[in-house]
Amino acid sequence: MAYAVRISSRAQRDLALLYNWIGADNSVAALRCYRGLKRAILTLEELPTRGSRTPESLRHLLYGAKPHLYRIIYHIVEKQKHVEILHIRHGAWRAFR
Repeated sequence: MAYAVRISSRAQRDLALLYNWIGADNSVAALRCYRGLKRAILTLEELPTRGSRTPESLRHLLYGAKPHLYRIIYHIVEKQKHVEILHIRHGAWRAFR
């Protein structure tokens, strides 16, 4: 059964910041990277447990390759069959708190 993917307001802000930071509106390659990141998020509809567990008792999915590695932090709500995307960050940014 497919899970609904819900993106928190913080994660939506993260996506908007990433879009601007990589310059997706000015570069075909950056736009392709941004769209790939969004597709990776949507794969959690069918495979929500594919991401590794984190020390914070959440899950994370890595997308890309160094130096353009992104971390998608999320948790699964089994009762309601949805995945909540909490935070999206570039690998070079400070550690998640």
